[in-house]
Amino acid sequence: MLLHVLASLVIGALAGAIANKIMNGDPKGFFQNAFLGIIGGVVGGFLGGLIGIGGDGWLSSILLAIGGACVVVWLARKIARKYYKDTVLPFGKENAGWTFFL
Repeated sequence: MLLHVLASLVIGALAGAIANKIMNGDPKGFFQNAFLGIIGGVVGGFLGGLIGIGGDGWLSSILLAIGGACVVVWLARKIARKYYKDTVLPFGKENAGWTFFL
């Protein structure tokens, strides 16, 4: 059980890093990428189960997590752009919370 949770966290972090490269994101946000990758792994597994793809293998888990992480990054960017569209940031984008997606 604990090994499965740890493996899921590692796969999610890896998926977040790969999704960041695919989506041309900020390369210096490892923890942000890992967090979004873990959430993306959950989303990817859920969506894969709904449409009937996936399996118990490592490769399918990684591919679904990468796909889910890309969806989560895309949604987070859309939300951040809408929320911070007219905001003046005094110290640049890197110090404004969720604006690291912009």
